[in-house]
Amino acid sequence: MIDAVRQEVIALAGTVVVKVGTNVLTHEDGTLDPQRLQGLADQLYRLRAGGRKVALVSSGAIGAGMGRLGLTRRPTDLRQLQACAAVGQALLMRAYEDCLARHGIPTAQILLTAGDFDSRGRYLNARNTILTLFEHGCLPIINENDTVSVAEIRFGDNDHLAALVTNLLQAPLLILLTVVDGLYATDPRSDPSAPLLTTVPAIDSSILEKAGSSRSALGSGGMRSKLRAARLATVAGESVLVANGRVSNILDAIFRAEPVGTLFLPHDRTMPAWKRWLGYTARPSGRLVVDAGARQAVQHQGRSLLPIGVVQVSGTFDKGDVVTLLDVEGVEFARGLSNYSSSAVERIRGLRSEQVREVIGESAYDEVVHRDNLVVIG
Repeated sequence: MIDAVRQEVIALAGTVVVKVGTNVLTHEDGTLDPQRLQGLADQLYRLRAGGRKVALVSSGAIGAGMGRLGLTRRPTDLRQLQACAAVGQALLMRAYEDCLARHGIPTAQILLTAGDFDSRGRYLNARNTILTLFEHGCLPIINENDTVSVAEIRFGDNDHLAALVTNLLQAPLLILLTVVDGLYATDPRSDPSAPLLTTVPAIDSSILEKAGSSRSALGSGGMRSKLRAARLATVAGESVLVANGRVSNILDAIFRAEPVGTLFLPHDRTMPAWKRWLGYTARPSGRLVVDAGARQAVQHQGRSLLPIGVVQVSGTFDKGDVVTLLDVEGVEFARGLSNYSSSAVERIRGLRSEQVREVIGESAYDEVVHRDNLVVIG
């Protein structure tokens, strides 16, 4: 039976982000599998030959480094992980270059940290670089800069990075290649007859519960990280497909609209590029807890956040920084750019506009966060 929805998603996917996990690319001992790498390169060539722009987010650097250094288990401390990444990233890129050279495709390495997405300027520079690489017929190969990243600035895993890149490019489709066939209705390890969910209209709590807590041996993610990444992309308007990258020619099957993997449909809305950055990419520098009236006004009435509605301030931030808005129960429902520093908000929280001017002076803003610089995410 033809899946019209899947056909439409594939037809509209002029730009595609493909993320491939460590376990897809490596042998059991962690060394790169040349046959799998070549198979992926051949499929990427066919995608591009069909007129699509493709960006590849590739794990595997740490796994490749483990193989070269003779390690049989993934290290747990940051210093060893960074050393593996330093050794493995060169091996990974050389392998891709060799595989894609057969098709005359030049490659470009892009290493990113979470800080590159927090800064609006660096975020736009990354976008412009990737778009320029597309113009020159290059295949951007993107990975986290594991060698310099520390715990405080890590994405967590490349699934999250891939979702951020998808939002960055406003790519209609993100494909997450892993070592399972997709999302099952129940855990297939305990229920071998569990059916595969071919289409998920929305990612809610019931869907997240199906992920379990499994984690791959060499990689840093699992199905839960795939679902978090899928939600990040779908709420911004993109589709996400999770499929088994160890299946031969899986990308070809996906782009024939065959019922493989699990397709997560986008939310029914579009969002300007800068609001994608504000709401779903940049990490907040601080938190503002607001009362019920302020949440109602911001979330449901399209209003700005006024000082009188702020009940608590946490974190240290400056004017113009991204802050997250939470209700008194701790539920995040919006993000925005603060008109005030954290110290200033602390001074004026709970005050009326005329009282704010008495504290700040005539240069005071009426709003802590203006509605034009705010994105509702709850």
